[in-house]
Amino acid sequence: MTLRLFSPIVLFLLLVFLIGPFLIIIAASLSSGDTLAFPPQGLSLRWVMKVFTIESFRDSFAMSMFLAVFGTLAALLLGIPAAYALSRYKLPAAETVRTIVSLPIIVPGIIVGLALLRYLVVPFGFNITLALFFAHTALVLPYAVRVVSASLDNLRSDIEEAAVLLGSSRLGAFFRVVMPNIRGGILAAFILGFVTSFNQVPVSLFLSGPGVRTLPIDMLGYMETTYDPSIAALSALLAFLSIGIVFLAERFLGFSRYV
Repeated sequence: MTLRLFSPIVLFLLLVFLIGPFLIIIAASLSSGDTLAFPPQGLSLRWVMKVFTIESFRDSFAMSMFLAVFGTLAALLLGIPAAYALSRYKLPAAETVRTIVSLPIIVPGIIVGLALLRYLVVPFGFNITLALFFAHTALVLPYAVRVVSASLDNLRSDIEEAAVLLGSSRLGAFFRVVMPNIRGGILAAFILGFVTSFNQVPVSLFLSGPGVRTLPIDMLGYMETTYDPSIAALSALLAFLSIGIVFLAERFLGFSRYV
């Protein structure tokens, strides 16, 4: 009896711990006051509306979306073949390759950003946007390789071999048999990579330049000079965006059916 009562209480406290900060941000974003405060000073949508009128937020959001979408797609284009090779073939240095691929996760982002700035952007005058794209692709690549590798390890290789024995080419068997069976892993890798890239701060902080800033960096700069609830409103909108992406993936792509 005690255990049955204790479990719901723990679950409730856990939900409050996880959802509580999000609810506070939403409440602060609806404040009618001129400064960020909780509890809110009245209720108003004016700060939510103001977010869409700030030009720097619009530009940095477009940059973050570009890096998150195309950086993740580039990482998948590189990561899927790499994961396939590591999963299906006995490579002599497979563990070394896995370690090298995982380095962007192991090495702190602030070191990666500083190294790219010092040895790529400064000496060669590398384009800031292109440097950001390469950096975000490299940061997302380990997630693509790891998640897709897990899906491939759970897929029996004899299914692919059966398709080859029935006359399909190796490439045709990959696209007709392997890809449909690991689409859940690919989708999971894309969502994980998208969120990781979009919220990336340390690397983007070093590689941002005049007119080229990601949304998290722009939000940090805005908070240094302004203390109104528009930051809370933008944070709430981004949280709803993340929830919407997961919901759409579940609703239209059938994520749960493949994992």
